Amino acid sequence: MEDSIYEFCAPLLNGGPDGRPVSLAEFRGEVLLIVNTASKCGFTPQYAGLEELYRACKKRGFEVLGFPCNQFGAQEPGTEAEIAAFCQKNYGVSFPIFARIDVNGPQAHPLYRFLKRSKPGILGFFGAGAIKWNFTKFLVDRKGRVVGRFGPSTKPEKLAVTIQRLLDVL
Repeated sequence: MEDSIYEFCAPLLNGGPDGRPVSLAEFRGEVLLIVNTASKCGFTPQYAGLEELYRACKKRGFEVLGFPCNQFGAQEPGTEAEIAAFCQKNYGVSFPIFARIDVNGPQAHPLYRFLKRSKPGILGFFGAGAIKWNFTKFLVDRKGRVVGRFGPSTKPEKLAVTIQRLLDVL
């Protein structure tokens, strides 16, 4: 059984060479906010807040990792090129966006199976930790441990103080 997020790989959408999987071990020692995203969702404007957090904290060892997902209301229907263009054009996203994945069900990406096991959410294990909607956020400390889970209605700016505290721990 995995102990940290560093044991997983996923292909980058923006900047990944030939769609080759990138090891999350490349982010070792950084505080991470992992988010399942969608371009046509009521929560899509959170891209702006995620980008603002990323730019404000990146130099201190913070990364936002976006994982597009089309499992909720088919709100991420575009091709990888369309998703990348949308994020850049509309929100100036410069943080890593990975290729579209499933976060629930039998095809759920192994990273998301791990995240849900680590922080199963409000219904706990009764709901099998299922992600309920787009823009669910997982906060990961510098050691690769999942330390928080936040629902879609939690705006990125509400996490700033918690992220700052984690950044202060070296």
